[in-house]
Amino acid sequence: MPKLSALPQLLVFLGGLAFAACQWLIYAYAPVEQTLGLAQKIFYIHLPLAWWALMSFLAVFAGSVAYLWRRNPAADRLCAAAAEVGVLLSGLALVTGMLWARRSWGVWWTWDPRLTTTLIMWFVYAGYLVLRGLDLPPQRRNMVCAVVGVVAFLDVPLVFLSARIWRSIHPSVFASKEGGLEPEMRLTVIACVLSFGLLWAGLVWLRKRQLDLAARLDRLQQSHCTPEGL
Repeated sequence: MPKLSALPQLLVFLGGLAFAACQWLIYAYAPVEQTLGLAQKIFYIHLPLAWWALMSFLAVFAGSVAYLWRRNPAADRLCAAAAEVGVLLSGLALVTGMLWARRSWGVWWTWDPRLTTTLIMWFVYAGYLVLRGLDLPPQRRNMVCAVVGVVAFLDVPLVFLSARIWRSIHPSVFASKEGGLEPEMRLTVIACVLSFGLLWAGLVWLRKRQLDLAARLDRLQQSHCTPEGL
């Protein structure tokens, strides 16, 4: 058990170390893009943030389905942990996307389908976190949050497909039929995504364990407050 308890911290450490090593790939190995110059390097941070934000909300969806099926409080705590990390990452993805847009499009924000659906997704899951903080009976709150976690996921595939469904100025990274990424750029972005995945897994696991410990403390406190515990 002691070794298992250290795994989240180990994943966070390895993910951070790997992502730090990716900075060499970003600034030394990958070539400078001809049009955008060094500003294009934001892409190597923006894409992992966006992808793992979507994976966070996929975890919320899976945990919500599991809770509705088995009424397992651990599944609800997984939803809470993944949602917190997902809102953080999607917020950072929006910020880095705005920085890239200012250099690429000349504006900080435009109501492009990909950007608009991503902003809606951020607000939906931020509202989900607000809902989790309401003073409701735990079982009722968990049930409502599970239903919202399933329904909210409808926007996630829309974010992913928006640039393909509607006319969008947002670039498609791996789906481009013309041009696309240079081999060095492709290798760099894959390394960044994988290394950030370790960091993401560690953060979600660590937050989930914190919530598990908090729930255990609440149960112990309630047991001591009952007549049997006095």
